[in-house]
Amino acid sequence: MENIPYIVKDFLEYMETIRGKSKKTIQGYNYDLTLFFKYMKIRRNIVPEETDLQDITISDIDDYFVRTIGLNDLYSFISYAANERNNLNYARARKVACLRSFFKYLHTKAKVIDNNPALELEPPKINSRQPIYLSLDESKALLNAVDGKYKERDYAIIMLFLNCGLRLSELVNIDLDNINGDTLRVIGKGNKERTVYLNDACINALKDYLKIRVTEEVKEKDKKALFISRFKERISTRMVQEIVKKTIKKAGLDENKYSTHKLRHTAATLMYKYGNVDIRALQQILGHESVATTQIYTHIDDERLRQAMRSNPLSKEHQ
Repeated sequence: MENIPYIVKDFLEYMETIRGKSKKTIQGYNYDLTLFFKYMKIRRNIVPEETDLQDITISDIDDYFVRTIGLNDLYSFISYAANERNNLNYARARKVACLRSFFKYLHTKAKVIDNNPALELEPPKINSRQPIYLSLDESKALLNAVDGKYKERDYAIIMLFLNCGLRLSELVNIDLDNINGDTLRVIGKGNKERTVYLNDACINALKDYLKIRVTEEVKEKDKKALFISRFKERISTRMVQEIVKKTIKKAGLDENKYSTHKLRHTAATLMYKYGNVDIRALQQILGHESVATTQIYTHIDDERLRQAMRSNPLSKEHQ
């Protein structure tokens, strides 16, 4: 957090330590606010318009400068992100969320500004996208395609993805003591903890892996890690992505279409289609902060909707 205004540094520390935001989120906020203030210096003619962004310093931004920022400045920045930096809706929505959080903090916590200019800042409309997922048969084919020297480990990894709907970061950060019988303690986004219940397939896959899991020469800092790489350390996100990509290809599936995150979609879809899982229960399993995020899975199963209509006790009535 070098060369940023103290006011931004304080905000980022607040979001990380008090609000529990992930390091990835903090990095995103840091990037967006740095870009915003560089843009504002150009907009206010403090630096020439042709100045390279890398040459613009923002460490001198003070409380007075922040108090002069209005809603029109915020919309101008979002327009700049769209037209000059080719930010699509999702990237612009992230910038809006960042600015709203930042100015809310300045208004309600730091008491730096009397009025919050971001209060009425609207995010861009984002069209809902259908999740991409594997069918039940494709999921079985993926599991059957696992082989190689680390077969037990890789099989357990893919089994957990397909059954538990874990995020990639959640999977690689599992420690041995996070597992207790049929329960798995997961540390999700924002350092939030949730419990995922393991089914027999997961329990058996983990048992088979733990029988051959390497224990000797594992680096001291990673001795508690569940999944160990060939380098005798906690497996990395990159390596898990490579394992999944390789297995997807071997199963005859499209490696460019499917990924670790698509396996999370697959788990959610299979639970919703075949498990009669309530949407609120699915929200808890996936660790979604809002049920609105989970609702994308309610639009994927037309047959289920058809059966629901047919099950109406009045469906057979006619004159």
